[in-house]
Amino acid sequence: LHEEYLKLHPCAIGGSERDKWNWFENCIGALDGTHIPVIVSAKDRPRYRNRKGDISTNVLGVCDPDLKFIYVLSGWEGSASDACVLRDALARDNPFQVPSDKYYLVDVGYANGQGFLAPYRETRYHLNE
Repeated sequence: LHEEYLKLHPCAIGGSERDKWNWFENCIGALDGTHIPVIVSAKDRPRYRNRKGDISTNVLGVCDPDLKFIYVLSGWEGSASDACVLRDALARDNPFQVPSDKYYLVDVGYANGQGFLAPYRETRYHLNE
């Protein structure tokens, strides 16, 4: 069914955008969580209420350097932290895997560890942009 419902369009990132990846040797992409609004029953709303007070589901998305999604895990309550959702992705029967000599860029909601590189906390980046 994916061939019928999923249409991939050619995507080529070039120039200065693609050059930014040159600084990250052995990096194979980036991942982050996002909240998508949902409608749930009244009894389930407390679990799905995120830190901003909205009712949502927390979705983990992983992209390659060309910004194509290579992994998505949805269904977690909005109250779940990004790190909790990633731990679940790594522990599933068919887990999200990171090759031993590679890593993904992550934000400060995740910890630095084998296969994941987060920025230093309380450090401002991109000051000129």
